[in-house]
Amino acid sequence: MTSQTDTQGSVTTVYKVSGMSCGHCEGAVSGELSAIPGVSSVTAVASSGEVTVVSAAPLDEEAVRAAVEEAGYELTGTA
Repeated sequence: MTSQTDTQGSVTTVYKVSGMSCGHCEGAVSGELSAIPGVSSVTAVASSGEVTVVSAAPLDEEAVRAAVEEAGYELTGTA
């Protein structure tokens, strides 16, 4: 169920988030996810509902879910 790629000491995971519809939405989700320890990069795309997160190690899905919900959106799974 997880879409992860290990590359040179980092893990890239693509999550599906519902409710994003604009650049502000992308920024809100990116900001919350960037605050998770170990996250080095976040790219949110409202049109596809996909958020790509690069981290030092696999992230706890509950931490990701909490961050997305804090931004006002819903984590619906991984792409």
